[in-house]
Amino acid sequence: MPELQGSSDTLDIIIIGGGPGGLTAGLYASRAGMEVMLLEGNAQTSQITMTDIIENYPGVPGVSGWELHDTFKKQARSFGLEIRPEQVNRIERKKSGDVELWEIITGNDVYRALAVIIATGAVWKRLGVPGEQEFIGRGVSYCATCDAPFYRGREVAVIGGGDTAVQEAIFLTKFASKVTVVHRRDRLRAAAILQQRAFANGKIAFAWDSVVEEIIGRDGVTGIRIGNVKTPGRHEEIPVDGVFVFVGLIPNTDFIKAVVDLDTGGYIITDNNMRTSTEGIFACGDCISKSLRQVVTACGDAATAAYSASLYVDEIRGRAY
Repeated sequence: MPELQGSSDTLDIIIIGGGPGGLTAGLYASRAGMEVMLLEGNAQTSQITMTDIIENYPGVPGVSGWELHDTFKKQARSFGLEIRPEQVNRIERKKSGDVELWEIITGNDVYRALAVIIATGAVWKRLGVPGEQEFIGRGVSYCATCDAPFYRGREVAVIGGGDTAVQEAIFLTKFASKVTVVHRRDRLRAAAILQQRAFANGKIAFAWDSVVEEIIGRDGVTGIRIGNVKTPGRHEEIPVDGVFVFVGLIPNTDFIKAVVDLDTGGYIITDNNMRTSTEGIFACGDCISKSLRQVVTACGDAATAAYSASLYVDEIRGRAY
């Protein structure tokens, strides 16, 4: 067995990120007998906690995102997972005797581990148009579940055409008098069942082939100016009190980009075993390069990542079967 100096303060695995992926990895690693800690950082505001209803996670239909996330956390903790609210700033490779390990530097402390699982998820992409930054919290939102009650009886716009945009538009109709979905194409890309519900909802209107050029307002949002992508020079102003933006994701990978390989979108590249380009670092969930980002896929990725990381640690510790 390679000599590991100071092993008493070196954990087997540190997981970075406290969403469904991170908590599932923590559950699997803890049950496997690993010495493991989860640093949740900004993942306390994981996308799952901002989702009104999750109805496609097997076995628990119609559960709120917050409730499902809380169940994940309680179950992982029941197997001894330690969770700390630490924001990771960077990761560095260190040598301990004959063994290479990782130091995880946060704003408050430095942690050591033989393996690291990155499960930091992604955040909503912004439009980057005039008025967006100015009116965040004053009419511009990225969470319908959080802010919909503020728009009872008022008109709002939803920007985007994917699952989240359409699902949140439907949710907003519980409060708003009208919801205008602005989408840059002439058809939605959301799941068929969500499209059916949206088209059948009399409170939802659609602005097809359109992009937001400006968010208008003074003390708060009063409207949006949109442009037609197929007809240059065609513009329209739509009066709304709120703008909900769901136009894609940006992975939370800036802190790791000098350590592992990323794709052109900034997502971590992994193999089928969730191994990254760097030995000892694994990744799972919405921060990795893949085609489908759902709670169920994050959990599946995480189970694989925890298993692969556990095998890796067992080899180093000299206890591989």
